Amino acid sequence: MLGIDIGTTGVKAIAVGARGDAVGRAERGYPLSTPRPGWVEQDPEDWWAATRAAIAELGPLDIVGIGLSGQMHGLVVLDAAGAIVRPAILWNDQRTAVECTEIEERIGLDRLIALTGQRALTGFTAPKLLWLRRHEPDTYRRIARIMLPKDYVRLRLTGAWATDVADASGTLLLDVARRSWSHEILDALELDPAILPPLLESPEVSGTTLDCDALPQGIPVAAGAGDCAAAAVGVGIDRPGGLSLGLGTGGIVFAALPSFASDPQARIHTFCHAMPGQWHTMGVTQSAGGSLRWLRDRLAPETAFADLVAEAEAWPPGVSGLLFAPYLAGERTPHADPSARAAFTGLEFRHDRGALVRAVLEGVAFGLRDSLELVRGLGGPTEYARASGGGARGLWLLIIASVLGLPIELTAVEEGSAFGAALLGGVAGGMFASVPAAVDSCVRVRATVEPDVAWQAVYEETYVRFRALYPALALVKE
Repeated sequence: MLGIDIGTTGVKAIAVGARGDAVGRAERGYPLSTPRPGWVEQDPEDWWAATRAAIAELGPLDIVGIGLSGQMHGLVVLDAAGAIVRPAILWNDQRTAVECTEIEERIGLDRLIALTGQRALTGFTAPKLLWLRRHEPDTYRRIARIMLPKDYVRLRLTGAWATDVADASGTLLLDVARRSWSHEILDALELDPAILPPLLESPEVSGTTLDCDALPQGIPVAAGAGDCAAAAVGVGIDRPGGLSLGLGTGGIVFAALPSFASDPQARIHTFCHAMPGQWHTMGVTQSAGGSLRWLRDRLAPETAFADLVAEAEAWPPGVSGLLFAPYLAGERTPHADPSARAAFTGLEFRHDRGALVRAVLEGVAFGLRDSLELVRGLGGPTEYARASGGGARGLWLLIIASVLGLPIELTAVEEGSAFGAALLGGVAGGMFASVPAAVDSCVRVRATVEPDVAWQAVYEETYVRFRALYPALALVKE
């Protein structure tokens, strides 16, 4: 099975055997473009070039099926000839605040939440379309087809134009409960349904590979899933019971739901899961690993992350009153506020670089706790968590386990999204009869991080103070 994950900074490809062993890994990076403050764009052709290079690095393999995952919400627009009209606008682009207000006014906030499971946020796909219509009318008139980032790679790989309901849930154009495009929303926003791709369930075959230098012709390619749902499959959260905890640039708290349910205030997302007929709830901390990278790049650009974390270990939990609010790029859950800003509070003369690092690690953990509380409010089972992503190790995991009050399990293969995509590819290619069968055969727990009971007592008190930070930080406007 081959899993391909189209991330924000690069593509990861992983080849997986029938028992879940990773038999090959490859990565290729690509640049981000920030042409104006708050804008984040990429060239879709960079995704395809990196994908081909990563597959070539893996070498010749007997692939039975391919799965795709990738960054969600990004807008790729093609004209009638299939040419890219403009650079893709990504999930972390913040230019669409006006359009989000317009969407909520046109549809009505309560109705929008009932249909999509969320309110209009700047990262979603629909506001980007309205922004193009308002600010780039010539570009907008040329649009014949739109797609999400991983689906552009699908198009180049197979010639098929399609997406899956899990990834489509983040467009703000899907009736999430019914797992179909919402004509009510499309009519209210005056958008042509013809520009939207056909919808599939994640393990369904979307097409087969074309004859190209990267892969032989005729390999089934699964519809796949957005990175969060694919990562959940990759760590075995394909059904209710535990949490999928993602620690990348952003932080994800994800739980499969026994049935569709949404928060009336849309403080947390409800999306279709990569499992046919299932849904999930998900909270997002905008700047998780991104907060630690920011601190390293500004204060210690030549220092390894491991060395910084070692400095943080010298400080006790709570860092003697030092707190960090991780709102460097606004916040999604639970505040849905792109203008919220980060802050250190409680600084003293004796706080050093290690103290700042530990405060960042704890502040991100408290942000994840915000999401956990809302997941519990929707009835998401929270018996344990399974972690994936670059931050899923060492001191940080112990802090998060203690803040959440949950054991955190680590799986044998750490590439959550790419690994989950591979399992979906295995189902599409006939290696497994279903997603649960693939998970049961391939996902294995290798270690567990238990909460520190003494730290938990400190963090319960500190979390109360953390929750009090946001109202003042919300007053900071661009």
